[in-house]
Amino acid sequence: MKNKFPNHDIHTLDISKVLQDFGTNPEVGLSKREATARVKKYGLNAYTSQKPKSPWLILLEQFKSPIVYLLVFGAVVSLFFKDYMEAAAILVVILVNAIIGFLMEMQARSSMKALKEMDIIKTKVFREGKVEIIPAENLTLGDIVMLEAGDLIPGDGRLLVVNQLKCDESSLTGESLPSEKNIEKLPKDTDLGDLQNMVFKGSSIMNGTGKAIITNIAENTELGKISSLVDKSTETATPLDKKLAVLSKTLIWLTIILTSIFAITGIIQGKDWVIIIKTSIVLAIAAFPEGLPIVSTVALANGMLLMAKRNAIVKKLSAVETLGSTNVILTDKTGTLTENKIYVETLAFPEENRKVSIEKEILVFKDGAIEKSQQNFEKLRLVGALCNDASIKKAGKKDLIGDPIDIALIQFANASNLKTDEIKTQYERISEIPFSSETKIMGTLHKSGDGFLVAAKGSVENLLEKCTKIQIGENVIDLDETAKKSILESSEKMAADGLRVLAFSNLEGKDFGKEDFLKELVFLGMIGFLDPPRLDIKPAIHACKDAGIKVVMITGDHPLTALNIAKKVGLVEETEQNYIIGKDLPIMKSLSKDWKIKILSTAIFARTTPQQKLEIANVFQKDGNIVAMTGDGVNETPALKKADVGIAMGLRGTQVAKETASIVLKDDSFKSIVAAVANGRAIFQNIRKFVVYLVSCNLSEIFIVTLLGFLSPAATLLPLQILFLNMVTDVFPALALGLGKGDKNVMKKPPIDAKKPIVDKKDWIKIGIYALIMTFSVAAAVIYCKHFITPDDKISNNVAFITLAFAQLFHVFNMSAFDSKVFINDITKNKYVWLAVVICTGFMVLVFVLPQMRLVLGLDFIPIKIWIVSILASFIPLFLIQLYKIIFGKSFRKALTK
Repeated sequence: MKNKFPNHDIHTLDISKVLQDFGTNPEVGLSKREATARVKKYGLNAYTSQKPKSPWLILLEQFKSPIVYLLVFGAVVSLFFKDYMEAAAILVVILVNAIIGFLMEMQARSSMKALKEMDIIKTKVFREGKVEIIPAENLTLGDIVMLEAGDLIPGDGRLLVVNQLKCDESSLTGESLPSEKNIEKLPKDTDLGDLQNMVFKGSSIMNGTGKAIITNIAENTELGKISSLVDKSTETATPLDKKLAVLSKTLIWLTIILTSIFAITGIIQGKDWVIIIKTSIVLAIAAFPEGLPIVSTVALANGMLLMAKRNAIVKKLSAVETLGSTNVILTDKTGTLTENKIYVETLAFPEENRKVSIEKEILVFKDGAIEKSQQNFEKLRLVGALCNDASIKKAGKKDLIGDPIDIALIQFANASNLKTDEIKTQYERISEIPFSSETKIMGTLHKSGDGFLVAAKGSVENLLEKCTKIQIGENVIDLDETAKKSILESSEKMAADGLRVLAFSNLEGKDFGKEDFLKELVFLGMIGFLDPPRLDIKPAIHACKDAGIKVVMITGDHPLTALNIAKKVGLVEETEQNYIIGKDLPIMKSLSKDWKIKILSTAIFARTTPQQKLEIANVFQKDGNIVAMTGDGVNETPALKKADVGIAMGLRGTQVAKETASIVLKDDSFKSIVAAVANGRAIFQNIRKFVVYLVSCNLSEIFIVTLLGFLSPAATLLPLQILFLNMVTDVFPALALGLGKGDKNVMKKPPIDAKKPIVDKKDWIKIGIYALIMTFSVAAAVIYCKHFITPDDKISNNVAFITLAFAQLFHVFNMSAFDSKVFINDITKNKYVWLAVVICTGFMVLVFVLPQMRLVLGLDFIPIKIWIVSILASFIPLFLIQLYKIIFGKSFRKALTK
């Protein structure tokens, strides 16, 4: 229900005005009665999660395929002519295909269920002057909540009181570093990532304490708005679906044309109507690749299982193949390209010439020892460890909680063999001056034996004002203006590299007093902090480039930080300075040609909103690209859904991101994405092979039925014989092709053209040649037997059936690469191909041995010499095509090696 309270531009108002508008007393909070009334009026503080598809809907979606529509039409035609056996056989094909697809998607759904978070979030709320702990969903507008380190923020709110409060908003904004909070009102056009007087639902408190008034709940929160974008964004049809639709239309027209030609010719010749109709039905059945849905589903399911072994949960079968066509990957920075943890990246120390030396190679590990960059390194790391509020999460554990900068300093000190636990015991903290947004400095006073130590850190400019001396090696000298200028220039240079820069200082000696000890300090140096790239990212980015895939970073983080990371991972060249900031982007609905070119040529987008991420993905898609979107935050979810393939991180990913994505990575590794793309490409190669194989087999059946229809109508193939060929002797070899390992160099080639059909003009030419050669071999066998052995039409029919069956079976070996060797290639190395040959041969023996099968298929015992003629004739296509490859494939291989 729409509320009467202000729900936007709250950051521009004074605190007193906000409290007045929401009718809340900050000293008492809401009364229980008022809170209950508001919950009843405005609803629970819970946004509706994406409703999972029902099993029935998942099952029904398996029938949404053009090929399935063709099969249903074939079944209806068979029922119309009372060919119940044929209709039943076709319906079984449809059902088996649907069950396989249904089971695989339900398996993925079960895997996602295991990942789902089940925790009930609770929050501390101030009501009737007392602090209560309630479920976050019972929070309402105007409630005052108490915040402390470790809390998950339950709703959007305006801050009333802060004490060193810092929030991790990375899942919402993409910013790696925590947002430092204050209570000052801000300008109206302040970006989401800079709203320092607000807290947002779904983010967490990293440090300090605070108090806030809840101003938005449920769908009206920033998190809820993103959820609504997810609901509004639409999914696009996958490349495989589009290509199968094109293939289906081609087959339909081919069937109509050939059937019409046969029917018209039959009428002109005065043939019996019954024969014309039955032969037309046979032609229609012959044109439908009944095994294609099953084979493609099994191939995709196999890819799905392989990807699961490689830490990728595929929620939708078609996403496997779509990855193979992907030519653009839109990726977040924080947590995807980077560790989502802050580390010490760079040290900067004063030198004797009062210039500053910036050391990027901080620690060099040699035989367990650590070489230090400067003499005053020891003092700087000591200050970093002491002026620090990070603490151990649980007794006996090494996990730390606190500000990421503080955690990074402790880890840095420990890595350089400074035992921080012992140091903190040795240097007892007796006073501190906490960090504030005004001073931007934190200082601590420590006692060690009879002496005292001041440790301070903060912004470079502010801390320099507290310093009068500078440490250079073992000497402490006066800090003059030349040194200050050099320090500030160096800090600006580090900041330009995308680093968060802090300065460190100390003071040793007498008791300085517990209140005002931050004065006359000694400047020690600076540290640059960074959320570093993941170790496996750079090779993965290079693999994408080799594969012709454009990787684009879209983040809510600072542009210089994004540019720095992009250079480190090899996304852009070291000299690259081009990036686009979200606020500079125009309205996408009225995008000019120049802006479109600029967006498509840019690799870094910073300070973007969720809506802009969605629109950027749309710009790339409208340009004809197949887009994969990766990410783990709430802010990526609309684009995850809009993209052709949405890929979420399973470990760090938010639940809404995992629910939206079509693929979830269990190891959060970008490297797994590259492996998945390679798998998708290999699967598309396999799909293409078995489509060429199946369609050439079907086309040969059409040619044979048409030819025999003219030459010897009584000897033509029967509908059930063709169904047997399509569902048995064709399917098993096609399945074997679908389970092939694919080309090892698949990631060295350009992406699969999404606009290019599965079967292009060159493939159709090959299909036509294959079909004509198989037709020739069958016609040769039939004519030979009819003239030299027996004129019996039933025997001629059996000869056609046997010859075609084995010709199609051996035809699988023609699917090897044109430039491959005859006896050693990807087909002969495929164990499933040999298994398929054995199985199909066994089936052919069974249909002639079992009386029931002979009766159903219209077969009879035939002399051994007819078997010999039929088998020899079936080798003709294999012999001719391999001979062609031997002659012309050799010159092709030579051309490739030049």
